[in-house]
Order: sequence, then C-alpha cells, then structure tokens
Amino acid sequence: MTSDVVKLVEVGPRDGLQNESRRVPVAVRVNLIERLIAAGLRNLEVGAFVSPRWVPQMEGSDEVMRSLLPLPGVSYCALVPNEKGLEAALGCGCPEIAVFAAASEAFSQRNINCSIAQSLARFEPVLMRARHAGIPVRGYVSCVLGCPLGGDVALTDVVRVSTSLYEMGCYEISLGDTTGVGTPEKTKALVRACASEIPLASLAGHFHDTYGMAIANLYAALDCGVRVFDSSVSGLGGCPYAPGATGNVATEDVAYLLHRLGVRTGIDLDALVHAGTYIDKALGRLTASRTARAINARSDRG
Repeated sequence: MTSDVVKLVEVGPRDGLQNESRRVPVAVRVNLIERLIAAGLRNLEVGAFVSPRWVPQMEGSDEVMRSLLPLPGVSYCALVPNEKGLEAALGCGCPEIAVFAAASEAFSQRNINCSIAQSLARFEPVLMRARHAGIPVRGYVSCVLGCPLGGDVALTDVVRVSTSLYEMGCYEISLGDTTGVGTPEKTKALVRACASEIPLASLAGHFHDTYGMAIANLYAALDCGVRVFDSSVSGLGGCPYAPGATGNVATEDVAYLLHRLGVRTGIDLDALVHAGTYIDKALGRLTASRTARAINARSDRG
C-alpha cells in the first residue's frame, strides 16, 4: 500500500462535537479547525445548519464558516437536513454540504422524525439547488452494519439508500457504522455489496469504536479498496440514540495505522495529537485515542 493515498475526512468539529454534552464556543471551534489544518487535514466537516433547539452544540455554524479562511487544497463541508439548512449554508458561503439518511427505518424515525422514503424525497430539492449553485454534496448513510433500535440491517437496504443518494447526485457516499457493532467480515461484505452498484472510488467508511472494532473494520474496508475514511480527532462523538455508543474512530489512530502501512496522508501526527489535547481541555475530557495516549505518555517520560 506504500503508493496509495488515503483521503481522511475530519468530522470532529461537527459529528464529534455535536454529540459531546458540553457546548464549545465558536472561537474554540474555529481554533480547533485551524489546528487540524496545520496538522495536515485537508477535508473537514466544520458545522451543521440544523435547528439549535435540537442540536445546540452546532449553533453558530454560520459564524464558524465565515471565520474560516479559504485555503488552497482545503475543503470545508457542513451538514444540512433540508432546504432551510441549505439556505443558511449558501448564505454564509459554505462551499460543500452533506445530507444524512439512514438504512434503518426505525433509526430514521427516531433520528430525523421521518421515514427513509420521506428523507430521500426531502433531499431531492436540496440536491437540485446545490447542483445549480455549483455546490458538491456528500451523502451519509447511517446504521449500515446494525441499528440500535432494530438490530441487524439488511445489506439490500443499505445498498438501496446508498444508491438513491448517489443517483440523486451525491459525489461520495459515507457508510456509517453508527453503533460500532460491525466486524471485519461484515465490513467486507458491506463494501462489496455497495460497490456492486456504486463506484468503489465514491465510497467512504465511517466507523465508530463502541466495541473496539473501528480500526479493524477500517483496515478491512481499506483491504477491499476503499480509500476515503471519516475520523474524529481524539475520538470525539457518539450517538444520542444509541446508548453506550462511543465516538468515531480517532483520527490519531487512523493516521498511525496508515503511516505504519506506508500510506501517504500528509498528517503531522504530533501536531494532530496537540490539536486533540486542545479540544479535550476545552471539553474537560480525556482522549479516546490510544495513539494520543501513547505519544503523550512518551512525552511525559521524556
């Protein structure tokens, strides 16, 4: 894999922070993003244009977006749930958006209060307007390896939802193991099933680490040819509708794995660990990254 280039999408400033109990001021969020960029991250999910009533941690996403300097080679993205969210994103110059659907009917009802079919119908005008505005759209599919409410999720359902988003115009489909119940073999079966309908280059992996399987599942997807992965600095995040679910796979752990495999990421691991320490202090938490803990322990001894 030494000649490979893997794209990492840093989701800590959105998917990570929105699931942390403590709210983080706009200035701290902007500082975090700037530190992540300085560490070598080039694709960052920086906010969400959702109702602050439901996701108070994402209030001020417009301020975050306006505070970020456009930089060569750096891509900013924000989640939008509907046309109102798109309006807000366009209003502050957001250069890329993401939409979110579930492969589980029960999770769709609990998470966004509508059926899968209704959520997809809601996204059609969003995709159309984004296309006319020249805004690329990324698609997320949750519960691809299991649902906290309904248990197993059929691969046919994952493929159906993923294909619908891709055919609507999403350039990339991020497959999310929302509760971290997946295993490497199931991950491989998932990738193969989705790649039968969607180009492999348009698939991304999004793994949570509830059962300690995130890195193993990521490696399995990498072995199947996936070259885009979502990760969250310090393992920030979780899922409010999945009791016990922990955060996304830590960016530090992914970077360490890829570097040891000889895969190019452009990431300065020490700078990344420092960025994680910065946000951990702001949140009053300990890092969930094993790599960060090892590097910090080494520094303490040195």
